[in-house]
Amino acid sequence: MPQIAQLAETWSSQVFWLLIFFGITFFVIGRGMVPKVMDTVAQRDSQISGDLAAAKAARDAADAEEEAWRVKENENRAAAQAIVAKAKDEAAAKSESRLKAAQTRLDKKLADAETRIAEARTAALTEVESVAVEAAQDIVATLAGVKVTKPTAAKAVKEAMTHG
Repeated sequence: MPQIAQLAETWSSQVFWLLIFFGITFFVIGRGMVPKVMDTVAQRDSQISGDLAAAKAARDAADAEEEAWRVKENENRAAAQAIVAKAKDEAAAKSESRLKAAQTRLDKKLADAETRIAEARTAALTEVESVAVEAAQDIVATLAGVKVTKPTAAKAVKEAMTHG
């Protein structure tokens, strides 16, 4: 049969071209493209780890700032309480009318100090929350490639801060 006689010629030609095609494919993709893809993946991984380290450093800095603020708040409170105690001791030695006047002034000072402390607390928490919102936006943009709006990030940060 002539078809069977041609089979060896056809088959050897097809095997030859198959080996040529796969050899070219191996060198183009295996030696050319795959290393570039692997380098890109490695760069992305290093970028992500760098961003996470920066976010952790920012969080640690915010925690340190909050701790310093708490120390200052406690010092201010202790100073305000010391002023109140001293004024009470001095006022006790004086007449009852002078005691009432001094107590009124000291209560006003204490209220002002508490107001300033509350304002400082609010400002610090707002600043920490603002830094967290920006960090969350940057992290989501870097990791997921999605741009998150500031109100959405702020809502997520507030929710995380109330639960955490």
